[in-house]
Amino acid sequence: MSTTELIDLYCEAWSDPDPVRRAELLRRVWSQDATYTDPTVHARGAEELLAHIAGVRERRPGSRVVRTSGVDEHHGLARFAWHAIEADGSTLPEGIDLAFLSSDGSRIDRIIGFFGPLKKG
Repeated sequence: MSTTELIDLYCEAWSDPDPVRRAELLRRVWSQDATYTDPTVHARGAEELLAHIAGVRERRPGSRVVRTSGVDEHHGLARFAWHAIEADGSTLPEGIDLAFLSSDGSRIDRIIGFFGPLKKG
């Protein structure tokens, strides 16, 4: 699958309200010991990330994560912008994720996420 398809499945995992489907989606793209880090959490492995996603979904029922940019990729790294859309249609500020890909590009080894726009210098 392409890197864009890989990232879109990852976003679907954040968005799916069904925990079984969410786990299936994440396991299709997540390496065994992959890590997810953002300003609020550092999770290792699919189970820790799934628990974090479940907590976010509990606080924001009906929300979904949508990729808002193309996927830039080089040397096993990818970046993309996204935002969360709440159940009422409102959106949170856009974020950006950096994805470190497995050597064959078929899985995500690490995600580092940032919330909101870049700070001005």
